[in-house]
Amino acid sequence: MLLHKIEEVRKHVKEWKKQGLSVGLVPTMGALHDGHLSLIEKAVEKCDKVVVSVFVNPIQFCPGEDFDKYPRTLEQDTKLCEDNGVSIVFAPNTTEMYGEVQMRSNDFLTYVIPPFFYVNKLCGKSRIGHFDGVCTVVNKLFNIVQPDYAFFGEKDAQQLIIIKKMVDDLNIPVKIIPCPIVREDSGLAMSSRNKYLSDEDKIHALALNKILKNIKSCYQKGINDVDALKETAYEFLDEHHDLEYLEFLNSDNLDEVTKADNNTRVFIACKVGGVRLIDNIYLG
Repeated sequence: MLLHKIEEVRKHVKEWKKQGLSVGLVPTMGALHDGHLSLIEKAVEKCDKVVVSVFVNPIQFCPGEDFDKYPRTLEQDTKLCEDNGVSIVFAPNTTEMYGEVQMRSNDFLTYVIPPFFYVNKLCGKSRIGHFDGVCTVVNKLFNIVQPDYAFFGEKDAQQLIIIKKMVDDLNIPVKIIPCPIVREDSGLAMSSRNKYLSDEDKIHALALNKILKNIKSCYQKGINDVDALKETAYEFLDEHHDLEYLEFLNSDNLDEVTKADNNTRVFIACKVGGVRLIDNIYLG
């Protein structure tokens, strides 16, 4: 069922809890694809009831980003959810989530601010305030739905690690379930923003996955020096790629490493055809 009001969701969840049913949450911004579907399938498999939130969260978009043109396909999203066993699709508007306060100015809104160490790197360096918006909306969704489990994709690995940190630090009683990256047949990591790519852009975008796979292959052959591994990336890049970062970090706490090991995750961000894409790979 499609619900728009917080109190409606709480009413249903309260009844489920009375019956001793487990509740899973899959937070999304809509424009659902097979990557989201993999999260939904895992949630339906693990939980008695599943809530999928569909909310394009304005406070996680930075100035000049694509909030206004971000794809919105609620009718299609709702059908996909209902066809795959989702109990509730929660699709609030901005006023429902943040009240009139946010409509006036973000200066009047209470935020959840993750640790500077976790956000002052990777996507957080160029998207100032992004993870404040992510943690705030996810915390609100946790408070609204009160799930036993919440499901997040590993494609947004920095986000996943930060949300785990928030849950631990704030003693939120929810188990975070990481879900593997889902890729198109070509190897391109699935993303709602892939819709912005032309056919030619998609070919150039394959460089991200090629870089990561080659780095893992080199690591498995015994190369663990991070500088040497980074050097292998440049053969895949040309004038069609605007590389933002290629970083090797500890997969648990985002600490920088100089020698890769089995707990290292390699993160990449690159603009292709003006579209900012991210990807990552775990070396272990």
